[in-house]
Amino acid sequence: MRNIKMTIEYDGTRYLGWQKLGDSDKTIQGKIENILKQMTGVSTEINGSGRTDGGTHARNQIANFKTTSELSLPAMRTFLNRYLPQDIVVKELIEVPERFHARYNATGKKYSYFVWNQEVPSAFEKNYSYHMPEELDLALMEAACKKLLGTHDFQGFSALKKTKKSTIRTIESITIAKEGPLLHFTFVGDGFLHKMVRILVGTLLAIGQGAKEISIIDEVFHQKVRSQAGETVPAQGLFLDEVYYD
Repeated sequence: MRNIKMTIEYDGTRYLGWQKLGDSDKTIQGKIENILKQMTGVSTEINGSGRTDGGTHARNQIANFKTTSELSLPAMRTFLNRYLPQDIVVKELIEVPERFHARYNATGKKYSYFVWNQEVPSAFEKNYSYHMPEELDLALMEAACKKLLGTHDFQGFSALKKTKKSTIRTIESITIAKEGPLLHFTFVGDGFLHKMVRILVGTLLAIGQGAKEISIIDEVFHQKVRSQAGETVPAQGLFLDEVYYD
């Protein structure tokens, strides 16, 4: 049995997210598994490093699958990219040890979020950024980013209802780069809760436009109440950039 690690790039605009659904074939995982079945002749499940929501994109999503197929890795990649939709691309296939698991062995992730910060929207960026016409105080948002760094309980910055799993995460870095009217937020951490990056961006934007005080970050950490944080910004501005492994 071979264990194959996949690096996948996709435009999530047309899809309902990564995770396959029983009532729809509009998922990234579902599309890839369908082509793997055509290629190997047997149903093959892939394990993703994590789920991305509907509309979210990935530059380097990682997944793995096990197979008895004797096809070469270049032949596999060629087959997958020939029959997958053009907005899903398998960039690389590597044979890895049997114990490797894309989700369980991940040690960190890097996400980007893009905001089109100009009064007039962009016809080209509409599927890849969130349009926010209001003026923003970048210095204030950067100060707020520093308060989010380190190890905290991020339950109040997530869409989780109730969970027995730990909601403590460590954020190593948050940067904001201005590229013309486009704001590029980058988050690097050991893991992110459901919709956490989108809620963090919504909170930073609320602080930047003066709708919330910077002290709200400490309050959300203390109270763990989701409604105190900013809105969940739309999925189309979010990209999974990297998944890290030891």
